Amino acid sequence: MNNRMIFLLSLLASLLLPLAQARGAAATGTVPHRGALYRIRHHGNTTYLFGTIHVGLPSFFPLEPEVMQALAGSRRLVVELDARNGAAFQQALQRHGLYAENDSIERHLSGAALARLKQALQHFDIPYERAARMKPWLLANLLTGLNLARHGYQRSQGIEFHLLALADKRKMAVQELESADYQMALFDDMAEHEQEQYLLENLTRLDDGAALKQDVAMIDAWAHANDKAIESMLHDSMTEKPASAAFTQRVLLDKRNPQMADKIAALLDEGDASFVAVGLLHLVGENGIPSLLKQKGYVVEKLY
Repeated sequence: MNNRMIFLLSLLASLLLPLAQARGAAATGTVPHRGALYRIRHHGNTTYLFGTIHVGLPSFFPLEPEVMQALAGSRRLVVELDARNGAAFQQALQRHGLYAENDSIERHLSGAALARLKQALQHFDIPYERAARMKPWLLANLLTGLNLARHGYQRSQGIEFHLLALADKRKMAVQELESADYQMALFDDMAEHEQEQYLLENLTRLDDGAALKQDVAMIDAWAHANDKAIESMLHDSMTEKPASAAFTQRVLLDKRNPQMADKIAALLDEGDASFVAVGLLHLVGENGIPSLLKQKGYVVEKLY
């Protein structure tokens, strides 16, 4: 696989969340609250839970003092997925994201959907031959990531990468809540007609600019720790895109949030102080991780 394709595929090492530009920190000289920070307690043990975004800008750093203090007081960093593990990512990609060598996407899409895909690939300067073995869900996420990258939002500036670098510097233990294989398998479980609809919905949002507009609004809410705006946008998105909305709600949130909450609870019961960083959407709403931990009897305190 050539370097250009590796670069394109590396955009998917974690599930893409919408983002846009943070504002105001450089102008004021202060570090604003971003995302959301919780302190979880149980039987004398403490864990911090921080809501992140998976791509970003240099202006997102440094992180606010409350986050840095919480990280400094923890012995272990826990992330959804350690995206630095390229070998595991490539293995999961081969297993779940690509068709067999004697197969291609044109055998799995309608003629109209294939025509729209080829037009989108041309817009992003990707030869069809390089994308022909990719499954629809993978291409939808890839093109979404490339659209963000074209507007300056980079995975290398994502919050997890920054936290992982700090953990390495401090020689902290690092642990994953999930794996690349698990995350990609969730997408791969979509039926073929669902994958086509998922692709078409995302292509439409890219074409009409709705994707970028929503991304900008989402990151603005993250940059100002506005969880009410995040909840409102999540609710609105559930009614806009039938296939994408159903998949996001049923799989990416309803299935994963309880699993993450159980794993965080187990980590807390082990005793070692942990700093857990997960995508901000996993923290909001009645089915968000903080709410689920509270239902289990853990003391949940929102620091901001």
